[in-house]
Amino acid sequence: MELYQKTAHELHELLVSKEISSTELTQSIFARIDEAEDTIGAYTALLRDSALEKAAEVDKKIAAGDTIAPLAGIPVAIKDNICLEGTPTTCSSKMLDNFVPPYDATVITKLRAQDAVFTGKTNMDEFAMGNTTETAYRHKTKNSWNTDYVPGGSSGGSAACVGADEAIAALGSDTGGSIRQPAAFCGVVGLKPTYGTVSRSGVVAFASSLDQVGPLTKDVTDSAILLNALTGYDPKETTSRNITYPDFTQGLRDGAKGLTVGLPKEYLERGVSDEAKKAVLDAAAAYEKLGATVKECSLPMTEYALPVYQILSAAEASSNLARFDGIKYGYQAQDVKDLDELYKKSRSEAFGAEVKRRIMLGAYTLSAGYYDAYYKKALQVRTLVKQDFDTAFESFDLLITPTTPDTAWKLGGKMNPMELYAADICTVAINIAGVPALSLPYALGQNGMPLGVQLISKPLSEATLLRAAFALEGTVSIKNPGKVK
Repeated sequence: MELYQKTAHELHELLVSKEISSTELTQSIFARIDEAEDTIGAYTALLRDSALEKAAEVDKKIAAGDTIAPLAGIPVAIKDNICLEGTPTTCSSKMLDNFVPPYDATVITKLRAQDAVFTGKTNMDEFAMGNTTETAYRHKTKNSWNTDYVPGGSSGGSAACVGADEAIAALGSDTGGSIRQPAAFCGVVGLKPTYGTVSRSGVVAFASSLDQVGPLTKDVTDSAILLNALTGYDPKETTSRNITYPDFTQGLRDGAKGLTVGLPKEYLERGVSDEAKKAVLDAAAAYEKLGATVKECSLPMTEYALPVYQILSAAEASSNLARFDGIKYGYQAQDVKDLDELYKKSRSEAFGAEVKRRIMLGAYTLSAGYYDAYYKKALQVRTLVKQDFDTAFESFDLLITPTTPDTAWKLGGKMNPMELYAADICTVAINIAGVPALSLPYALGQNGMPLGVQLISKPLSEATLLRAAFALEGTVSIKNPGKVK
């Protein structure tokens, strides 16, 4: 097995025992990138020189006998909406194609404290608006399982690079499933933490009440290791939770015995393929064999989650993207007559079609004549969606659903916006409720593409979520036969 194929925890042991160096590991990753990247297109920028410099620093610490952090010397990729000082942060948009932030996002500061090695910035749907990575400004990303297929989105580049072994782990952001859906499509583990547990400071906002940064990894143990590094109070971020977090790697092997698992019937009904249903039912049966109790339950407000998400996310996007006006930073149109024309031309020329669509929808729902009918009503229904989950978690430790209604589709296979929005039916309610959820690769569809199951737990119960995921992970092995050579 090549070094780039191993997990972070396996590599940490090899680094500590001095069987390998971080420089060797980083060189292995970039050799893999050189081999696969022209085909996959996972990155928007590569940081080869600075990565090798950091790896050499870690090697010096190891040689000196210093204790190293779990992510020290481990190559990690960063989604291109997370600010990395001195490195372009473009959100895969023409609007920010020339933007170089003068500061790090808080999550980057936390990874720097662990001496992680940054391989580069990963491709994404423009401003995180999309679920295929096909709305990216410069190029599309492909799925390493089969390069005819989309990797999902909006964190498609992060999922694709981990799936193709072009990074050991990656950071993504999740507004309505943007970590979990591409994780399912690319056969990796994707975790959306509880809202407020990971700082959003330095992360370019899509919908501030829904966005959450999280890890994409090769297994559940690595997910716990990344979560340990990312969580914590940030006084710079107003929604950051000022609490003490546990070590999420502890208790992973406690098993599923005694857990109560709910199977929401609404997630096995309209729009979900037979293959996705079978994967969830098989996973539920596996939990019963592991000693958990599985019962059907109901989340009756599920049918309203998708329209609520579309209204709220578009409204917040419209507000957040108003700052991109051609004045402060980013793209600026030329040959304009006045300020009004500068605004119009800059935004018209630099935003893509999907971003414009959501800005217009958001502006409409926030307008004086329609605020009460749409935005206010969506906020009220959001409360009911959250109450659904609160009620379910009075009886269950965990809920299990499909991550996606089906496997990945082919590039260009779904271009109708309404059809694309409907593909998020299994993930958006989790962001609306602010609860944590994890996608675990569990089965293969008839087209050979992976299917994920989604595990959901109550707020701040990531330790239980990861324990349950680790137990289920031990019952299945999903291998990618089609990785780019």
